[in-house]
Amino acid sequence: MADNILELSDVCADIDQYHILHGVDLALPRGELTVLLGRNGAGKSTTLRTIMGLTKVTRGELRFQGQSIRGVPTPAIARRGIAFVPEHMGIFSLLSVRENMVLAAIGGAMDEARLDWIFNLFPPLKRFWDKPAGTLSGGQKQMLAIARAVIEPRELLLVDEPTKGLAPAIINDLADAFEELKAQRVAILLVEQNFNFSRRLGQSVAVMSDGRIVHRGRMADLAEDEALQRELLGLGLGAHQ
Repeated sequence: MADNILELSDVCADIDQYHILHGVDLALPRGELTVLLGRNGAGKSTTLRTIMGLTKVTRGELRFQGQSIRGVPTPAIARRGIAFVPEHMGIFSLLSVRENMVLAAIGGAMDEARLDWIFNLFPPLKRFWDKPAGTLSGGQKQMLAIARAVIEPRELLLVDEPTKGLAPAIINDLADAFEELKAQRVAILLVEQNFNFSRRLGQSVAVMSDGRIVHRGRMADLAEDEALQRELLGLGLGAHQ
C-alpha cells in the first residue's frame, strides 16, 4: 500500500447553490509532487480550497496524516502542516516583503536558517526585503507567495497555477525552487496548465472532469501517451506551453 500523506474519499462540495465536486477520490503519495490537470471549470481550484477548509464539504472524508480534517478550521489545518498558495497569491501589496513574511511566521518570529534557505531559493526577496510587495514583478510576487507558504516547515503544499502569466526565465526559476522542495520531501499538489513545467516536476498525476477524478497514474506515462491526453483533456498536452 502506498504511503499517502493525504486521502480524499467521495468528497462533495458546493459553492452557493452550485454543486462543484461530485465524489472526489484522490490520494497523494508522501514526498511526491502530484499534478492536478483538467479543463477549465473541472473543479481543480475548488479541490485545493476544500482541502484547506475554505470550501465546505457536504459529503465524504478528507484525511491528512491519517487524521480527519473534515470540518477543521483553516488555521488549524495550516498548523497541522498544510500550506496553500492561491492563484491570486494573496500578497499584502502595501506591506514590505519582510512584513509579508513576518505575518506568515508562527508568532511573527522567522528562523534565520530557514530564511537563509528561502533567500537561496528566491534571491530577489532578499534584494527587495524592505520594498513594498506591490512594487514587485509578477514573478517576484509569486516567489513571495511561495516563500510565505514555506517560511515554516510544511508536510504538504497546495499551489494553484503558479506560472500563469509569467516569463519563461521566471518559470524556470520557480521550477528550480520546486525541485528543491521535492528534495526536502515536501508533498506538493500542483494545479498547472503549463505542460512543460508539469512534465518536468510531476511524479504523480490526477485528471479531473466535471468535479471527479477520472484518471490517476504516473506523470511520465501520461506525458508519453498523446491518445490518452486527448481522451482526458481534449487535446495533446504539448499544446499547453
